[in-house]
Amino acid sequence: MTKAHTQRTFHVEIDHISDLVVKLASHATEAVLRATQALLDGDLNEAQKVIDGDDALDSITVTIEEKCQRLLILQQPMAIDLRTILSALWITSELERTGDLATNICKGTRRIFGAQLTPKLRGLITEMSEEAVRLTRLGVDSFAEKDSGLAAALHDIDDRLDGLHRSFVKEIIEAGVDSTLKTQAAVQLALIARYYERIGDHAVNIGERVFYMVGGWAPENMGAARERERRRLESMSYDLDNLSDNRDGPDESRSG
Repeated sequence: MTKAHTQRTFHVEIDHISDLVVKLASHATEAVLRATQALLDGDLNEAQKVIDGDDALDSITVTIEEKCQRLLILQQPMAIDLRTILSALWITSELERTGDLATNICKGTRRIFGAQLTPKLRGLITEMSEEAVRLTRLGVDSFAEKDSGLAAALHDIDDRLDGLHRSFVKEIIEAGVDSTLKTQAAVQLALIARYYERIGDHAVNIGERVFYMVGGWAPENMGAARERERRRLESMSYDLDNLSDNRDGPDESRSG
């Protein structure tokens, strides 16, 4: 087998991994939408189907992880190829967690079964779900298209979901004050709203990994750079303090 053929096979495998990541994202976002509909309809059967379907997401996750590990071991990739494989692993983890959060929404649906949601709460749930799914799809689009600009924009786009979350919590509090929502249901709904917000956070994380994949700069690099600069300044301050002490202190050699 020639080196050129090996390289072609290697990149075919990378493309296959990317396709699987997109497939996983499709399953995860579909689970979120189905979980939302089950919540709004109070459909426990559909909620259970979403919960049971999480095994399929886990299966795709394991397949991606195994393929990535195999390429890392056998091919020892470098540069953009290495970053693509590592990013696929990280993004897969984010998407798997998104599927878990869809499952959590369904479990919350069972706990509030029979609770009457105000029209405003129902509308906000729909909006949070749609925005969380939109963010996830944009994140995966940025991965598939290697679009660092879109990836970088996700953090700002997520602001709308954060605002919806705050509005939802406010509405829960007001419904509790008006006694139109029982305390237990209010607590569960607050948790469910948090699940949607977390899905958005996972989408932002995907964007950060794509930004690393394309340009080689990870969010952790910025934190590490700040820490190095902080230590450098602390060291300079320490040296200046010691220098000042040596100049201002008594000259013991002339005492006595």
